[in-house]
Amino acid sequence: MKLGRINTLIIDRDTEPGLFLLDEEGNDVLLPGKYIPSNFEIGDEIDVFIYLDNNERLIATTLKPKIELHDFGWLQVNQVTKHGAFLDLGIEKDLFVPFNEQARPMQKGKHYLVFMYLDDKTDRLVGSSKINKFLSNDELTVELYEEVDIIISHMTDMGINVIINQIHRGLAYENEVFKELRVGDQVKGIIKKIRDDNKIDVSLRQTGYRAIEPNAERILLELGDNDGYLGLTDKSNSEIIRDVLEMSKKSFKRAIGTLYKARKIEIKEDGIYLIESNNPEN
Repeated sequence: MKLGRINTLIIDRDTEPGLFLLDEEGNDVLLPGKYIPSNFEIGDEIDVFIYLDNNERLIATTLKPKIELHDFGWLQVNQVTKHGAFLDLGIEKDLFVPFNEQARPMQKGKHYLVFMYLDDKTDRLVGSSKINKFLSNDELTVELYEEVDIIISHMTDMGINVIINQIHRGLAYENEVFKELRVGDQVKGIIKKIRDDNKIDVSLRQTGYRAIEPNAERILLELGDNDGYLGLTDKSNSEIIRDVLEMSKKSFKRAIGTLYKARKIEIKEDGIYLIESNNPEN
């Protein structure tokens, strides 16, 4: 039975306090009555989150937490006490962040990027906003051009620092970001470059020849949504292209070149036109 994680357990018995659930090793845990599903049978499997209640006993809930053990997440502070901050985890019990695990003093009502881990001394689930100590690029688990999950960490003069697959640090350069992002946002990215020192550059859009098809698909979707016409050409202002399509002018020119060669569009002085046979509404 994994503390701080969603477990798939077996319904063993129905009692007055609630259902008792079993793991594969025969360990049981209580699912309180208020979380009992409307329809169930003894022997059914059920997904529950396991945590410690206020009496330090294992307890189960069908509520889905905002993050699980060893995950990063963007959580709001519900209260601050003399012991530390308590953040909304999405279940009955808040996530405790002691003062010595706060990168800066937390304030009630504000959101912070935190990592949830198991405290060795107390065996409790706790959080930390000192996120760098939970990231490592010593042994990389990603490859060049691989699609990865990104969490926006913080902004710097060089660009946007990101968390890659909940494990590694990365950087997306500001001039390659074509939409507004905030700390805590979760997006997809592509490993653009892996440096000799294992520092990772990421792109929030695919790069090189791998970017042609997704960008071309985006243009086709825009054409389909606008009656087969888009008032952009290779002479259009790069800022306008970025606002409309969230891509650079270079990527746009390469994508329309691909679509033109594939005979999916016509390029005229006033814009690009979808060839009728390619219109999804036909």
